[in-house]
Amino acid sequence: MKKVLFLSLIVLGTSCKNGASLVSRNTTDPSKYMKTITAEELKKHLYIIAADSMEGRETGSAGQKKAGRYLISQYKKNQISFPKGATDFYQPVPATFLNNKRNRNLPNSENIWAFIEGTEKPEEVIVISAHYDHVGIENGEIYNGADDDGSGTSALLEIAQAFQIAKKEGHGPKRSILLLHVTGEEHGLLGSRYYSENPLFPLVNTVADVNIDMIGRRDEIHSNTNNYVYVIGANRLSSELDFVCSIMNQKYVGLDLDYRFNDPKDPNHFYERSDHYNFAKHGIPSIFFFNGVHADYHKKTDEPNKIEYDALAKRAQLAFVTAWELANRKDRIVVDKK
Repeated sequence: MKKVLFLSLIVLGTSCKNGASLVSRNTTDPSKYMKTITAEELKKHLYIIAADSMEGRETGSAGQKKAGRYLISQYKKNQISFPKGATDFYQPVPATFLNNKRNRNLPNSENIWAFIEGTEKPEEVIVISAHYDHVGIENGEIYNGADDDGSGTSALLEIAQAFQIAKKEGHGPKRSILLLHVTGEEHGLLGSRYYSENPLFPLVNTVADVNIDMIGRRDEIHSNTNNYVYVIGANRLSSELDFVCSIMNQKYVGLDLDYRFNDPKDPNHFYERSDHYNFAKHGIPSIFFFNGVHADYHKKTDEPNKIEYDALAKRAQLAFVTAWELANRKDRIVVDKK
């Protein structure tokens, strides 16, 4: 099921039924900053994040912590700090939270966060999330998880850099941006659940979650092209969020937005299977960008040399311009009344 865009709404700047404009009044063109998200830089990050030296980034492992230190080094390099109210880049997630009937021997782990403060409405926050854990080592084989979710993890670094460049040039986001690398996704969305239950910023002030999980490959349904992305959840809580994604894609990126997995009756239940769900459960509008399952999903063969970096760059750019619009539009998106 593919989305039909009502482009006349875009041209006319028509308002939603709640009165909020669909089109941002921010006059800064984000395309200059979007273009700083490149295939080359994503590849550089991903070959480090999904290297054998990271030992598959199992939750709480030495390899995951090493990957986390790399993420922090890149934020420091770009002069992006941790959020106000935090003491460093880590949100500790204790083993007592991680271990349950499903997980019994996980050590302490951490979410990693970085923050770009808004210029006009800093108390309102856009979360951009991706999980940086994977499944570690099984039977002596390292599962590097290049697509799952090294691709999303790398995308967050590039998106953060794009926002920071804009800010240095006097075009910082009006609302704040929280870059949230969550742990424990492979064990049941645990890091995002921990954040949602222990938020640094009040959930009432969290405008939306833009979640990125597996955006570097193509699936069998799209064997002839990688110029697509699955969009999941955008209209479940806020029709405005869905419009924002569609408009920004049409204007700046040009991907084929595939909504087939957004169907509540879809047997895969992808909507419930990534970290945005822990925000959506709390009534926060959430959008999940995804390339679908491929032959290397959760296998040792999910390696960086199989990533299609042109597709990864375009999908990361879509996540960026979607977040840009959410951060800069006059009115925050609202939850639809049922």
